[in-house]
Amino acid sequence: MAATVEDFRRIEMRVGRVVAVDDFPEARNPSWKLTIDFGPHGTRRSSAAVRRWYAREDLVGRLVVCVTNFPPRRIATFDSEVLTLGAVEQDGRVVLLRPDADAELGSQIA
Repeated sequence: MAATVEDFRRIEMRVGRVVAVDDFPEARNPSWKLTIDFGPHGTRRSSAAVRRWYAREDLVGRLVVCVTNFPPRRIATFDSEVLTLGAVEQDGRVVLLRPDADAELGSQIA
């Protein structure tokens, strides 16, 4: 079944900035707990299974694109509030999505 433009419009994606990265040893896959600032839309937390490819210092300050209107998802001992988006390559590597220029925090992806 094909998705429609209306389906796409129901998904709220916004630009955020990673402001903190914490260890997440309880996760099944090597992951970080991210704290992401969405400007006027507040700060939210996300579990990101990208520890194999991104060091803590690579993530702090980085702009990311997240789905912000999914319900929280329990990952091990952690409630992930937003889905941080990435491109999954054939070898399983995840490349986090980000705007190609500085964007206002909380900007909606359309």
